[in-house]
Amino acid sequence: MMVERSSPTAVIDGRARARSLQLQVAFDVERLAGLGVRCGLATVLVGSDYAAQAYARRLARAASAVGIVHRHHPLPENTTREEVLELVVGLGADPTVSGILVLRPLPPHLDEGEIFTALDPAKDIEAVHPENAGLLALGTPRFVPSTPASVFHLLDAWLDEVGVEGEAFYGASTICVVGRSNNVGKPAATLAAERGAVVVTCDENASRTGRLAQYTRLGDVLVVAAGVPGLIGVEHVAPGAVVLDVGINPVRDPVTGRTRLVGDVDPAVAAVARAATPVPGGVGPVTDVWLVQNTVLAAERAAKRR
Repeated sequence: MMVERSSPTAVIDGRARARSLQLQVAFDVERLAGLGVRCGLATVLVGSDYAAQAYARRLARAASAVGIVHRHHPLPENTTREEVLELVVGLGADPTVSGILVLRPLPPHLDEGEIFTALDPAKDIEAVHPENAGLLALGTPRFVPSTPASVFHLLDAWLDEVGVEGEAFYGASTICVVGRSNNVGKPAATLAAERGAVVVTCDENASRTGRLAQYTRLGDVLVVAAGVPGLIGVEHVAPGAVVLDVGINPVRDPVTGRTRLVGDVDPAVAAVARAATPVPGGVGPVTDVWLVQNTVLAAERAAKRR
């Protein structure tokens, strides 16, 4: 269901939505503190990936802004499997930690599945533990992963702003998800299907065979999470589509030598899209707050179990 295009393309402002969400999360943290419940976020980073380091810094600010204690655990690239598992299991047993995030990517010598399975499912705020991923797939999530949750939070809010009824929109729409990662692409497709949309999924492999536009142009909504800078151009977007760019790719400027973050969508797409999220300032800011919101949710549930 295409939403009639106006000119210029509407910018879906993630920073504004994040500020609104942050106020609610801060209120919940204060409410729980009054009941003697403290919230603690632990992040684990193995190696020195640029985007992961940037994300850890953003999460530190997001946690501080709502009154959550954040403890970051940076580990060297050559940290052994046993050392990482020991840390993750220890955080799971730590009563001061409500939520745990193991930042991606992990170095090649570490088995991502093994590390994620070692997480306490009740503290696995990104739903990467097999139990939580299964609950999400069944439509009964313990936690909704922050990035796909933020995509649909932004889309729902924008539809409300422009006066389009959400249930009717989704029921009449095709949503194309570009990217099949376990943390974004697959759960985004699940969330789209739960809203009643027709769902098409593809990834950058379709680009290599020249078929990417064949799928993406089917989308009334295009969710792009492939991790490939500028993958989606004007030729990939149906006129009037809504484009949500999840990509956060570090690119070095050849002139200044500085590194900046760019999305998976070429800015020229604004010429045809009805609305789009910018990078930076789109999905990312909401993701940060959503993650700390999941931390608060985990703390509240833990308190009820005591």
